[in-house]
Amino acid sequence: MSEPKDSAALGIRPGHKTLWAWTIATFFGAGLGKPGPGTWGSAATVLLWSAVAFGVHPATSTLYAVTAAIILLSSALGVPAATIAARESGRKDPGFVVIDEVAGQAIALLGAVTHPTWQHVLAALLLFRIFDITKPFPVRQLEKLPEGWGIVFDDLAAGLYAWAGMLLVTHWI
Repeated sequence: MSEPKDSAALGIRPGHKTLWAWTIATFFGAGLGKPGPGTWGSAATVLLWSAVAFGVHPATSTLYAVTAAIILLSSALGVPAATIAARESGRKDPGFVVIDEVAGQAIALLGAVTHPTWQHVLAALLLFRIFDITKPFPVRQLEKLPEGWGIVFDDLAAGLYAWAGMLLVTHWI
């Protein structure tokens, strides 16, 4: 027996917004930025990560732990939040859902942890956005996963591509 997909069968009222899910899904409103909400979500992630990296100057192991925590939390909370926000908006992959960009961008930033310079942070941002927009194989195929899984996992894969690119960048720059 298949699960019902229509909003009424799921107990979702038209126009209703589950506050915690929309707050997480839009990354505290960053996804409401225009144009390009995904870029706003990535930029917000880079700004917060940079505040820690350049403001606090943590040890490399601490910065790795902070970055890993961002990835894990944004992924674990992002899948259900994206699912709820997508259902409530009636859209399969709404642009305002940017928690997936937070997770993917944080993966790209793993490549800047050992050399946190503004050049490496900018490279991580650019590489992630390129891979998130172009969606090379198998990134696009991951979008076909159901609901929040597809919304989040394609960006995790784009983040892995960007992280691999960062390994090359940090070797040469």
